[in-house]
Amino acid sequence: MQRGKTGLIKNCGITAGILGLATAVCFFLQNFATTDTHVPLLFVLAVLFVSKYTDGYGYGIVASLIAVVGVNFVFTYPYFALNFTITGYPLTFLVMLVVAVTVSTMTTQIKKQEKVKMEAEREKMRGNLLRAVSHDIRTPLTAILGAASGILDNYDALGNAEKRELIEDMKKEAQWLIRIVENLLSITRISGNAEGAKIHTAEEVMEEVIGDAVGKFRNQNPDIQVEVKMPSEMLLVPMDGILIEQVLMNLMENSVQHGKTVRKIRIRVTCDKAKVTTAVEDDGCGISKSVLPSVFEGKFSGQDQDGPDSRRNMGIGLSVCMSIVKAHHGNMKAENAENGGARVSFWLPMEEEKQDGSQGQNSDRRRR
Repeated sequence: MQRGKTGLIKNCGITAGILGLATAVCFFLQNFATTDTHVPLLFVLAVLFVSKYTDGYGYGIVASLIAVVGVNFVFTYPYFALNFTITGYPLTFLVMLVVAVTVSTMTTQIKKQEKVKMEAEREKMRGNLLRAVSHDIRTPLTAILGAASGILDNYDALGNAEKRELIEDMKKEAQWLIRIVENLLSITRISGNAEGAKIHTAEEVMEEVIGDAVGKFRNQNPDIQVEVKMPSEMLLVPMDGILIEQVLMNLMENSVQHGKTVRKIRIRVTCDKAKVTTAVEDDGCGISKSVLPSVFEGKFSGQDQDGPDSRRNMGIGLSVCMSIVKAHHGNMKAENAENGGARVSFWLPMEEEKQDGSQGQNSDRRRR
């Protein structure tokens, strides 16, 4: 109820503001123009903007009617009086009304089509994710059940070393299962928003976010060396720190799981006035060329891979990463590095985007 009232006030304010601005521009141009032929065109343009920045058909159509009557009342002689007997008036203003209503209707339909397309993309992403997760959840659970049953059924026959090995396998499978659940929670957090994939961001110190992710990764993978290279200045980037930490963890874990021979991971951060770019590189076997075009779609499941980790789904982690980064108005790229190994980069805008798609002007505070 409160949201509906807020939306009504917002849409009415937008409509009144745009029509008021069009009126002010017309009054200003009267000082230089010898005719009023520009007035109907400006108000049709105003109706276009009203349709674009408000919800539904109603506000654009109401703006069309107000524009027709307003042009007659304010900008047609005799001024500030309604006069429907002017020669050519019925046809001129009927055409203006039809054009304005048509523009309003077309703009609203385009917005609805874009919304339907976005919903279809989100449903496709969720479907791919669920298909991948259904396999990946069963796999570690089966392994955990098998190891636990092996210990219980052969407890006296197994030596301590064998028991320890089975327990370590259970631990690894449980850790993998936790990562899957965390990815699911991240997707739910983004796509569960009724207004779409919008998240709440705040300025975070990039070095701290990366440090937290690297610390957790090192605890789970003590044998993997991680090298981080940051700019000398401190970077303050608008983000959801927990979700970006999730992206970094997924990228590093994907390197270990699918790079086969990975012993070192390098994280490189670069920035300019518009964006900050983070690249995660490894010294492994790289990514198959057949996989690269669809690596972020959540479809790849161990293609061209050998060993027990071939059952792990590479695409699910990267699909989650792409969803998180796009919710931050950024993007991602996967490629093979020149000196071998894989490189996955993502970039985030240095300015926080507002509800209307514009950007804040406080980028000078992002870098200190």
